Amino acid sequence: MTEQVRADLGKVLGTAVEIEPIPEGHSGFTYFVRAGSANYVLRVPPPGARIAGPADVVRQGRIMAALHNAGFPTPAIKAMSTEPVIDGRPFILMEQVGGARIEKAAQTETPSEIARSAVDVLKRLHSLPLEQTGVGDEEAVGLAAEMMRWGALMQRAPEELTPRAGELGGLLAANPPPERVPTLVHGDYHYGNMLFRGHELAAVLDWEIAEIGQPLLDLGALCVVAGRHPGEWPVVRNSELLEMYGVTESEMRWYLAMTLYKYASIFGYNLMLHRRGKRPDPMYEGLTDTITGMIDAGIELL
Repeated sequence: MTEQVRADLGKVLGTAVEIEPIPEGHSGFTYFVRAGSANYVLRVPPPGARIAGPADVVRQGRIMAALHNAGFPTPAIKAMSTEPVIDGRPFILMEQVGGARIEKAAQTETPSEIARSAVDVLKRLHSLPLEQTGVGDEEAVGLAAEMMRWGALMQRAPEELTPRAGELGGLLAANPPPERVPTLVHGDYHYGNMLFRGHELAAVLDWEIAEIGQPLLDLGALCVVAGRHPGEWPVVRNSELLEMYGVTESEMRWYLAMTLYKYASIFGYNLMLHRRGKRPDPMYEGLTDTITGMIDAGIELL
């Protein structure tokens, strides 16, 4: 498969290329690319995937291109195509941004400065006019649809891990907060999808589940994932993150519980795919306690 991807990309670019699968991450098919003296990152959808949702890599490319043009820290797009030209699949080819992953940045930078940079970019993102997002013509996703999306995924997670998921779902549905004006939402806004230069955010990556929707979902992701990641990530108190953004703890409580429900459903769904051999990734076997713990924590919040 890798050799076919290399050959097809070389034809598209009209030059010989070298490619190497990127080991980090647990979604998508992504490769480092070297073409002459230039370095890029190639992303293609999984083989045979329906080109929609997370598999719509060209949509991700449109978002990144629009944000890059608007001055946001996203990679510039070198080329992309909806045609099945790379191993029978569409593709995006983006610049390789120089920067450190969070595990390295956290060794030298102050956690509060890293957090401030991430929150400042997030506030700018949420104030960007929709017509500058690349997907501004899409219908906004309301909170009811958001709950249904992750509820459907939760139903496919291993049942032994989700006995209280219905309880949390019911609490979320019973008292959703008033909705804000929809903005572009990354959907998975946490340190693992970022690169840093010093403490400054150099690139926001992985726009697979971006949508026009409720902005506080992104702040919820930053709070929840940073606080529960098992690696050496910088952690600041949620209250500090909320103060940086400018939102109260009472307003965020529902969004934090929703985020816990969301990630529990994603991890549970991916664990199901792993166990069935559809998308092997043993990392998810180590998240069984995380899944149940997130559901319990969401119930406690509400």
